[in-house]
Amino acid sequence: MTSRGIAEGILFTDLYQLTMAQLYFQRGMHDTAAQFDYFFRETPDYGGHKAGYCVFAGLADLLDFIGEMHVTDGAIERLREMRNSGGSRVFGDDFLHWLRSTGGFESLRLRAIPEGRVVHPGAPLAVAQGQLAIVQLLETALLNKLNFPTLIATKASRLKRAARGAPVFELGMRRGQGLAVNTATRAAMIGGADASSNTGASLLLGIPPVGTHAHSMVQAFIAAGGNEIDAFRAYAETYPDNCLLLVDTIDTINSGLANAITVFEELRAAGHEPIGIRLDSGDLAHLAIVCARELDRAGFPDASITLSNQLDELTIWQVLTQIEEEAGEYGVEPERLVARLRYGVGTQLVVSGGAPALDGVYKLVALQRGDDWRPAIKLSDTPAKVTNPGEKTLYRVYDERGMATADVIARTGEKLADESSVTLYHAGDPEQSRVIQAENISSIEPLLEEVWVEGKRKTERETIATLRKRRLDDESRLDPGVLRLLNPHVYHVSLSPALWRLKRELIAASRAG
Repeated sequence: MTSRGIAEGILFTDLYQLTMAQLYFQRGMHDTAAQFDYFFRETPDYGGHKAGYCVFAGLADLLDFIGEMHVTDGAIERLREMRNSGGSRVFGDDFLHWLRSTGGFESLRLRAIPEGRVVHPGAPLAVAQGQLAIVQLLETALLNKLNFPTLIATKASRLKRAARGAPVFELGMRRGQGLAVNTATRAAMIGGADASSNTGASLLLGIPPVGTHAHSMVQAFIAAGGNEIDAFRAYAETYPDNCLLLVDTIDTINSGLANAITVFEELRAAGHEPIGIRLDSGDLAHLAIVCARELDRAGFPDASITLSNQLDELTIWQVLTQIEEEAGEYGVEPERLVARLRYGVGTQLVVSGGAPALDGVYKLVALQRGDDWRPAIKLSDTPAKVTNPGEKTLYRVYDERGMATADVIARTGEKLADESSVTLYHAGDPEQSRVIQAENISSIEPLLEEVWVEGKRKTERETIATLRKRRLDDESRLDPGVLRLLNPHVYHVSLSPALWRLKRELIAASRAG
């Protein structure tokens, strides 16, 4: 078996998942039905600002992994060869025989929120049921396949909002972590990026890749005895209908822009229209204003201006604010300039600058004994880390305006609303509750769907366009305060009365015991 097959196959897991599975097997617990919930505790905190929501992504790749992973002879042999510090084998033949005979995750049942939806801390985004040892083995892969793309989709959504809907391009392939950039590209597209420089991933997603030339092209022509305009002309001749020139290699205004305008005039005379220019250094807002003025004077009012260089959502916000304050001094209409801007975002998007990890967790919440499910709870001195026990489902409550007002975690089979109202309890503070009157509720939506049942995938891969629309629909039903880039309003994820009572009872019983 190839090294890649070992590293990315069924052994794509932490060792402790396997050692726990063997322990369950030796104790006769491995076939016991169990339920684990996946959720994240906090929205990404970027240091000076924090997200008010997340965008769920990665589910399609997780389902691909579940469907493709099987326990192979090669993986079993690697486990058989493992030795502990005393020289004895880590895994016994009886356990390895059982593991080989299971085949993979065929017995798993997985419910999840559809990809592209807006999600919030504490809410179960995926619920796994199956044999205890099997759902335990799923933990590492599930967290790996869901945490990172959700993080990137969230960052992309914030960038798109900061850009006021203008095109945002993901350009981070060179700065990302190995093959994770392919995951990042897809997640960025879900979150709002319009296109990517990642050629292979873009083509697989059915979205044409984007890009222009580098500074090195201009440098190469100069080193070969030519100059900047020679480089620009060569690029324009090669790509006459897709000419976007990077103008800041030498002197942005006096050289780069002037030479670009000359080449644009030559292109037009030959029957072609230029795309525009890209700015990758300096005071981007000021340079965009001056470039817009000169392009207008030269007769290219529709030429786009793409900004790049360590952009994030706050930088874009600051650039737009400066343009609105300064553009008038140069005779440039701010609205027209803002409308022609494009944004190329690299490092800050592909690594989720400022918040490189999502605090997503996968916790045991129930174990079956006989015909009954026994709720399980994890206690902590930190209230936010106390888990919500038992079999559950998730609802979204919309107010009389049709806006999302709360996500509610409820016990399976529980009737959430009576004829007059819905009572909601704070997940971490038992003293806080909220009552929503029936006349203030327009609808209650169940969020979890079956996506994998007994070896069969229940949902097909969806197009990026479908996932984007799902995200946009959810964002349109969030209050502006939740969408704020700075100090967002906290969206409430609450407990139903029955789940709140169960949680209180288990906390009291555990502490008493």
